[in-house]
Amino acid sequence: MDDIDSAIVRELQRDARQTNRDLARTLGIAPSTCLERVRSLRQRGVITGYRATVDLKALNRPVQALLSVRIRPMSREVIEGFKAYAIGLPEVLNVYVVAGGDDFLVHVAVPEVNHLHTVLMDRFSGRREVVDFRSSVIYQHVSKDVVEPLAP
Repeated sequence: MDDIDSAIVRELQRDARQTNRDLARTLGIAPSTCLERVRSLRQRGVITGYRATVDLKALNRPVQALLSVRIRPMSREVIEGFKAYAIGLPEVLNVYVVAGGDDFLVHVAVPEVNHLHTVLMDRFSGRREVVDFRSSVIYQHVSKDVVEPLAP
């Protein structure tokens, strides 16, 4: 990626709804060049999609938590099965397969703490492969709107 590609990615992360003409004007390049560059970034898998960011409170999901989960036996089949199960739950936002003391971090968003307890008891504690889990309620969540490339 060169400087123009990086600028395109940065600007689209900032506002993916802007027109190609506006994006080109912001970057000081021709609209045809801009369109060609954006298409190339999509084809190369740099840009993987566009989405709307939503307010979890507006969706009645103001309580977020990270669930640290350990599973056994450790096998590809068990890992893939649990990952598919977890991401299929309506309360789950993200599933991370991690190294270290835990095997998964599961990010959930629910209406209230009692619902979180129900998820833990009804959806995780009864799973044969789950040997341990802990929950950490998220008080505040901050994320970057724009992810910049790092030097190799």
